[in-house]
Amino acid sequence: MSLPNTVQLNHTAVYAVDRQLSAEFLAAILGLEVGAPFGPFVPVDLGNGVTLDFYEKRDEPIQPQHYAFLVPEERFDTMIGRLEAVGVTYYADPYHKDPGRTNQLFGGRGAYFEDPSGHNMEIMTTPYVRP
Repeated sequence: MSLPNTVQLNHTAVYAVDRQLSAEFLAAILGLEVGAPFGPFVPVDLGNGVTLDFYEKRDEPIQPQHYAFLVPEERFDTMIGRLEAVGVTYYADPYHKDPGRTNQLFGGRGAYFEDPSGHNMEIMTTPYVRP
């Protein structure tokens, strides 16, 4: 096995009220698969070497985090359709003030939505341009 010669994110824990529900929700919206439980985690492999490991946190409230996913342009409308099909409102902005709309930042398209544990998820077709 060849190891990378750069620093790469490999996995991160995503706190959830219900690890299975949150993993299945995100996987369904993104068109991915939920992996077999691994210890206390339920993994969702993003396909680029990064895994989100959903972990139940029941002893205190979950602090919402932001997770942004760069998705193929040709799959964006399908993901929006999946959100609509399950009755989840999406927004053009990260503050959730412009419902049912997408944005066109940096020449691509994007949308924000909340997962079952309150995390602010984002799908975007073009990465942000950084100075």
